[in-house]
Amino acid sequence: MNASSSLSPALSALQTRLKHSFKNPDLLRQALTHRSFSSDHYERLEFLGDSVLSLAVSDLLYQALGSLPEGDLSRVRANLVKQETLHQLAISAGVPAAILLGEGEMRSGGQKRPSILADTLEALIGAVYLDGGFTAAQALVQRLYQSVEINPAMPAIGKDPKTELQEWLQGKRLHLPSYRVVATLGAAHMQTFDVECEIAQLNLTERGIGGSRRAGEQAAAQAMLQTLKSREKP
Repeated sequence: MNASSSLSPALSALQTRLKHSFKNPDLLRQALTHRSFSSDHYERLEFLGDSVLSLAVSDLLYQALGSLPEGDLSRVRANLVKQETLHQLAISAGVPAAILLGEGEMRSGGQKRPSILADTLEALIGAVYLDGGFTAAQALVQRLYQSVEINPAMPAIGKDPKTELQEWLQGKRLHLPSYRVVATLGAAHMQTFDVECEIAQLNLTERGIGGSRRAGEQAAAQAMLQTLKSREKP
């Protein structure tokens, strides 16, 4: 009995669409499991996948838009890894049909929720990285983005708070901020994330709360921007 034969039809079909055959099918299951379904959920894989995705997209942009300066490359990358983009990529890959959700989350439309789909896609990238290494994960990212137009005009798209904060710090030649989840609040299907944003060089921390880790990070970045801008006022 091979690894693929132990998967449900929905997971097997997704594996085929992703074009990565998992040596360890448990990683695929975990990547698709929301915390409302099981304690063995995708959040650790999502954390890993977020970093793998950032590196793979950075390499993609370096090759495609090598003439752009660092700040513009960062802004294009922010557009490619934001929730809205990942949500659409997850739908295109057929991720909603394979997500494992608890009953309450299913009833409340969790299969269509952008934050869940974006987080699940990152978890899948993290799972592929653990299963096949960075080369396999990078190949998956390249396949996912092959239909996404990447061009120098993308920096004109509005900045989100995390991108704006990053560019502010780069302009001051300071290190990028770090983010960490301080607490998760509420029931699994109605959870909020309390996230801390820290700029160690300035000895500053701010907090933000959102309905997903990503939204919490954006809220914390917005709070940090307000603090920094108030400090600049005469």
